Amino acid sequence: MEDKRNNLISLGKTNIMVSRIGIGTLTWGDPAESRTLSSPRIAYGPAGSEKDQSEALEVSLNAGINFIDTAAMYGLGASERMIGKLTRGKNVVIATKFPKYFFITFTRSLPEDLRESLARLQRTTVDLYQVHYPFPWLSIPGMMRLMADAVEKGKVRAVGVSNFSARQMRMAHKILSQYGIPLASNQVEYSLLHRKPETDGVLETCRELGVTLIAYMPLSMGALTGKYDKKNKPEGMRKYLGFYWGKKFQKVLQLVNLLRKIGEKYSKSPGQVALRWLIEQEGVIPIPGVRNGRQAEHNAGVLSFSLDKADRDAIEHASVQWRR
Repeated sequence: MEDKRNNLISLGKTNIMVSRIGIGTLTWGDPAESRTLSSPRIAYGPAGSEKDQSEALEVSLNAGINFIDTAAMYGLGASERMIGKLTRGKNVVIATKFPKYFFITFTRSLPEDLRESLARLQRTTVDLYQVHYPFPWLSIPGMMRLMADAVEKGKVRAVGVSNFSARQMRMAHKILSQYGIPLASNQVEYSLLHRKPETDGVLETCRELGVTLIAYMPLSMGALTGKYDKKNKPEGMRKYLGFYWGKKFQKVLQLVNLLRKIGEKYSKSPGQVALRWLIEQEGVIPIPGVRNGRQAEHNAGVLSFSLDKADRDAIEHASVQWRR
């Protein structure tokens, strides 16, 4: 179900209404608390100030963006703590993820991890609770049963997964259906530079099962924003990734130039066109990272225009090589 007037869409087959674009909070948290060698800092550079994060939230909320995605793993709870502080008393939809630690975790840890996440978020219920990765040492049926128990106890409103294959999604969906609970979402990497969900069965399975695809890295770590060229590389470890080197970067720049040309028609940036392309895919919600009010305003701009068929076709053709 979609409310086009308010740019809201239902999260899977639940009655939770979320904005057509969300807020990614990988880098959020108290800068003094975040570890120097945390993965967000390595990838994106230093975290923004609390004022920056507060402004990002306010700009987003004022634009009608109500969906905030975080995880216990982000800064080992730092992101959740900041979101709990900044969203107190506000009408938002919060999604977080289990587990807190990448390796040292067990299926049975889920209830305790959830309790700790709720404490950091200063909430008694989380809107969407997701399994962050399908770790081979964690039982998917076991986790889904614990998720169902959390729903029954009122601690979780909807259940989602992240980085699950089509087969793993079906397994999670089957177990949850035994409890009358829909699988609400699968969060995977999806962008014009990573269209694999279209060919590996994930997007097709999402649509078949009525599962929302939450697209992380929708701007491919900034490569689609148009901010970077051969002489101007991003900060952090991103500058060393394949997007920014050699022939691959040449192809990225060709796509960005097309996005820029199309964007001029709508008075939008290449990044806004790239995000709009995702929004116009059935059942897809992108969650670009937001570090300050300026970035939040940029992302909110995608809600005020639509691509015509000729432009969508041109983008599809120019990015088809990234479907592999």
